[in-house]
Amino acid sequence: MPANNSSLSIGVDIGGTKVLGGVVDASGKILSTHRKDTPKQGGEALTQTIADVIIELKKEYTTAESVGISAAGFVSSDRKTMLATPNISGWDGINLEKEISSRVNLPVVIENDANAAAWGEARYGAGRGEAQMMMLTVGTGIGGGIVVNGSLHRGAFGIAAEFGHLRVVPEGHLCGCGARGCFEQYASGNALMRHAREAIAAAPDASHNLLARGNGTIEGLTGLHITEAAREGDMVALAAFNTTAQWLGAGIASLAVLLDPACVVIGGGVVDAGEILLAPTRAAVDRYMPFQGKHPNPRIVAAELGNDAGVVGAADLARI
Repeated sequence: MPANNSSLSIGVDIGGTKVLGGVVDASGKILSTHRKDTPKQGGEALTQTIADVIIELKKEYTTAESVGISAAGFVSSDRKTMLATPNISGWDGINLEKEISSRVNLPVVIENDANAAAWGEARYGAGRGEAQMMMLTVGTGIGGGIVVNGSLHRGAFGIAAEFGHLRVVPEGHLCGCGARGCFEQYASGNALMRHAREAIAAAPDASHNLLARGNGTIEGLTGLHITEAAREGDMVALAAFNTTAQWLGAGIASLAVLLDPACVVIGGGVVDAGEILLAPTRAAVDRYMPFQGKHPNPRIVAAELGNDAGVVGAADLARI
C-alpha cells in the first residue's frame, strides 16, 4: 500500500479517444495512471467511465482526497456544470460535479481542458515561477488559459481565454463556433493543413516529396507528414509552418498588449514541430508587436508536460 499522503489528488483528462486518470502528489508527480476508451455516445456512458477510472485509482491510493476533471467545453464559474460541450453528446447543462462526486465519494471540481493544461504548465511546467503567463494549446483548434498574479483567470462566467475564437479576419473562413474569421481558422493544426494545401497549389513541381508521404494525394496528408517533411528541410512543408507561425505570432502580439504576460507557453500537437514553429512565431511577434521596441516581448516557449498537463493541472486545481 502506498504511503499515507494527505496531499494526493486525482486528475482526469477527457480526450476524444481516452479518459486518462492519474494520482498526483503535491510536487506535480503522477504516481499512478489508469485509462479507458472514451465512449463515443458521451452522456451517461462517459460519466460512468470517468467514475470507473477514479474508483480504480482509489483502490490503489485510498488517501486521495479530491478529484479534478479536465473537460473540453464551457464550465460554469463555480466549476460544477458543463454549460456547453460542442464535441460531447448529452452533456450540455449537466452538473458533472454532482454526478461524479456521488459515485466516487470525493469532492470534485470541473475545469476546462485548456485551463487545466495552462495551470499544470504554470505550476510544474514551462511557466513555473511566472506569476503572469498565458498558454495557447494549438491542436485541431486553439484553446487557452491565463494566469494572473499566480491565479487562474476564469472570467465572470467561467469561460475566459477562448483565444481560438478571437475574430482576426472580418468575414474570413467559417468557424465551427458559427462565426467567421476566428483565430483558430488561421493558426491551428487544421489551419496548417490548409496552408499546406495552398503551398502545394502554389508550387506543384516542388511538392512531390511532401505528397509522396500522403500516398501521392493531398487528402492523404496528415500533420505528422508535414512535420516530418519540414524537419528534413522540405520547402513546401516549411512554407506551411511559416504561414501558420505568422498568424500565431500576430495573435500572440495582440494578446500581449491586452494581457502583458511574462511568458507564453505553446502546447498541443502542432508544437511537436519544436523550433520549426516556435522560431518563426517569435519572429512574427517581433514584427507585429504594437509599440515595437518599447513593449517588452514575452518569452515564447514550448510546453513541457505534454499529454500529462491536463491530469496534473486538474488534480492541482482540485486542491485549491
